[in-house]
Amino acid sequence: MPRRKQVPDADVLDAALDVLHARGPQALTFAALAGASGLAPATLVQRFGGKSDLLRRTLLHAWGRLDRETARSGAEAERTPEGAVAFLVGLSGQYGGIDSYADALLVLREDLLDPDVRRRGAAWRQALTDVLDACLAGTPGAPDGAGALLATHWQGTLLWWSFDPRLPVAEHVERELTRFVAAVLTPPAGSARAGTRTGP
Repeated sequence: MPRRKQVPDADVLDAALDVLHARGPQALTFAALAGASGLAPATLVQRFGGKSDLLRRTLLHAWGRLDRETARSGAEAERTPEGAVAFLVGLSGQYGGIDSYADALLVLREDLLDPDVRRRGAAWRQALTDVLDACLAGTPGAPDGAGALLATHWQGTLLWWSFDPRLPVAEHVERELTRFVAAVLTPPAGSARAGTRTGP
C-alpha cells in the first residue's frame, strides 16, 4: 500500500488557527484538530507535544503569517500619507465582521499571557511603525513619531468600531484614519510648521 504523504506542519497549524478562531482557545484540542486536519490525535501529539505546546505553536504561526503580510503590504505601500492609510485599511481586512473581531480578542488574551508571543507583538508594532514612518517621511507638518501615533490611532479606531459596527470595518477605518491624518499632518495656516516666519 502506498505511504500517505505527510501533511506539512504549516498546513496543520493553519487548520489549528481555523479551530482557534471559530471556537476559541479552549476548543483547540487534539481531537478537534484531528477532525480539522485529517491526522490522528496520536500523530498530532507526537508532532506538537502537549495542548499548551500546540496552542503556543499555533499563536506563533499566526504571528508569522501576520509578519509576512505586513512585510508584503508594507513593501507595496505608496510612500505618502494616503499610502499609510491604505496600508492600514488593508491590514484591517483580517478582522472581518464584529463576530470575527470579538473572537480575535479571545486569541489576543492568549498572546498576552505568553512572554515570547508578546515579544512578537512588540516587534510587529515596530514593523508597522517603520512602514508608516517611511510613508510619512518628508510630509510637511508631520510631528516626530507620526508613524507610531498613526499605528496607535488605528488600533483605537478598531476598538471603538467594535462598539458600534454599523459600517464595514475597512470603510470605518479609512474614514477615521483619513480624518486623523488631515488633522495631525496638516499644519495650521500661518504657523511656523507651515513655513510662515514668526521672527525677524
